[in-house]
Amino acid sequence: MRLDLDDGDDIGVDMGPLIDCVFLLLIFFLVSTTMKKPEQEIQVELPDPAISAVSSSAMQVQNLGVDAMGNFYWGATPVGQQELHNKIRLWAETNPEGHLRIKVDRNAPSRFLIQVMDLCNYEGLKNYAIHTQSTDSPES
Repeated sequence: MRLDLDDGDDIGVDMGPLIDCVFLLLIFFLVSTTMKKPEQEIQVELPDPAISAVSSSAMQVQNLGVDAMGNFYWGATPVGQQELHNKIRLWAETNPEGHLRIKVDRNAPSRFLIQVMDLCNYEGLKNYAIHTQSTDSPES
């Protein structure tokens, strides 16, 4: 006996409910995710100093200061930018093993520190460091 199971209807999958489910999932994930917030300006505090391996009395140290207004001081003497360049050049030539200690006011714009570090690199001075101050000890 022969059975004819063909009704003449094509079997198909209705895509309408599937598309609705995909859009509902998409809306759910869009609503439930947190959008990245724009980064805020970071307030930077000077780091606490680490213990030095060599005492500062055993080496030649020259202090270079930068105040909050961007004025430069060689030791305690105010200097201009050209004079600062000449002093760093002379220090690098006469004291190749000497250390330059850069003391920058915490409110000074960073461009002045970068300018001093660029001058040191330009003149070949490699022994320079940024001086920090501990909160529990007076400035030296």
